[in-house]
Amino acid sequence: MATYKAPVRDMAFVLNEIINVESLTSIEKFADATPDIVNGVLEEAAKQIDNTIAVLNESGDAEGAQLTNGEVTTPAGFKEAYAAYAESGWTGLDKDVEFDGQGLPYVLATAVTDMLSGANAAFSLYPGLSNGAYEALKAHGTQAQKETYMTHLSRGDWSGTMCLTEPGAGSDLGQVRTKAFPQEDGSYLIDGNKIFITAGEHDLTDNILHLVLARTPDAPEGVRGISMFIVPKFLVNADGSLGERNPIVCASLEEKMGIHGSCTCVLNFNEAKGYLVGELNKGLQNMFVMMNAARLMVGLQGLGVAERATQNAITYAKERKQGRPLTRKAESSFDSDTIIVHPDVRRMLLTMKALTEGCRMMAYDTAKYVDLSENHPDETVRSKAKERVDLMTPICKAFTTDVGVEVSSLGVQVYGGHGYIRENGMEQNLRDSKIFCIYEGTNGIQALDLVGRKLSMGGGQLPKDFFAEINDELESATDELSFICEPLLDALNDLQKATDWLVESKQHNPNDSASAAVDYLQLFGWVSLGYYWLRAAKVASKHDAVFYQAKLVTAKFFATKLLPRAQGLLPVVMSGSGCVMDPTEEMIL
Repeated sequence: MATYKAPVRDMAFVLNEIINVESLTSIEKFADATPDIVNGVLEEAAKQIDNTIAVLNESGDAEGAQLTNGEVTTPAGFKEAYAAYAESGWTGLDKDVEFDGQGLPYVLATAVTDMLSGANAAFSLYPGLSNGAYEALKAHGTQAQKETYMTHLSRGDWSGTMCLTEPGAGSDLGQVRTKAFPQEDGSYLIDGNKIFITAGEHDLTDNILHLVLARTPDAPEGVRGISMFIVPKFLVNADGSLGERNPIVCASLEEKMGIHGSCTCVLNFNEAKGYLVGELNKGLQNMFVMMNAARLMVGLQGLGVAERATQNAITYAKERKQGRPLTRKAESSFDSDTIIVHPDVRRMLLTMKALTEGCRMMAYDTAKYVDLSENHPDETVRSKAKERVDLMTPICKAFTTDVGVEVSSLGVQVYGGHGYIRENGMEQNLRDSKIFCIYEGTNGIQALDLVGRKLSMGGGQLPKDFFAEINDELESATDELSFICEPLLDALNDLQKATDWLVESKQHNPNDSASAAVDYLQLFGWVSLGYYWLRAAKVASKHDAVFYQAKLVTAKFFATKLLPRAQGLLPVVMSGSGCVMDPTEEMIL
């Protein structure tokens, strides 16, 4: 059976020594986010998540969510664990004080989500989608809507969903056909059906707030005619109490490859009462607030599953006896050594560690920029921070979820045949991890967003600023860190060349940039991780303790064995689209 223990020491290292979360205390709102508070939050969250939620991971997978007569029940133990989680205030950790939140930084909530995802990825989706609904209402809701709904989302006694996808409208939301019919009282009747709706119906909260994309009868075609509506499972009376149930029916649950404990619903809206959020026909722009929050959350799910796989693989490799190392092959003995002595097993374990810990640094740093973008008193700082978040969101989502799949696969491999069978829990990581590359915008779409939008924002300044930051870090490094500085500088030069080529080529042939987008995002991801491992190596090189020396050897492994993966990507990016687009459909047999 696989287990999980929140990596509090590593999380504290990233928060306190890599990204300097204490610097946020200069913002009045976060004055209380001192190192003592940060470390205390990590420790208390770990206790509750390890003891009440992580233990439900395998049983939740085996049982799954169940649908009976339109009502969904979550796996045994989920309801009680969720109630304890919400009552302890974790759903409102970073929410506004005026809505019963604790007002702590988003980056601290990010660390808790990292824990939650590693403990139980399916469970993490229930509070996770509510965060996005809260942010969407905060950005675009009326004052009345905020007062009606946001405190409940912060407390966790109500939850939220994103209702975008339809049978004929997946990634192309311009095809949305759900209708919103205006009523005399200012409300709308929502009619249509949505698919793949995470937590669309369940028994964890008293109410579920559906944020639905729909179009009014006279709306323009395409994405310019989409509006966003809040459609509660139960209508809310004027005094705040729950009223009659809206005609929203869970028609079925999807039978999925993984995350069985999360209910993925087909929802039918049968003229259900809804209320416009934001302006008419601006729904897609409004939903991007929720989508971007969800994309960062999904990256954390990839990180969490990678952490779970890594922990169990290391434990297993230190206990499982099999074979002898090549250097002792001639010795006569029936006693086997633990498999961690074998070079290939060590290669896998260090790969898992380097990828997981590198992605944690990248995710937490991006989360810190979210805090700066929303709360810093200087508008210039807020603007620059938002640009950084815009740039890094597709990297955090796509690269980290790809890492989740790779590390989960390596976890199965370390166990060998014992990893392939269900009882050891490693195959669940692999099944769970794949969806993270798909939902909230596939990783291919994230790559297109990076190449098609982010590289040109601000006149192309976003990537240039990030590259300059990496150069500054390289220039301030000492000679003893040349082991990572030299390959990182080479990779950064390749990334700059690839960026220039993409910006130029997409002006003439957009297929060139589209066919290279995924490879470019991978190159960007490797350079980003190199940057964070350089920062970690700088800190670690100043300490002798085993924890820091472990960081240093992992940085060396990354620089020597993983960062060279970037070297082959430049010619792939710059190869053009001919070999992709020239074959006719008949030739792709």
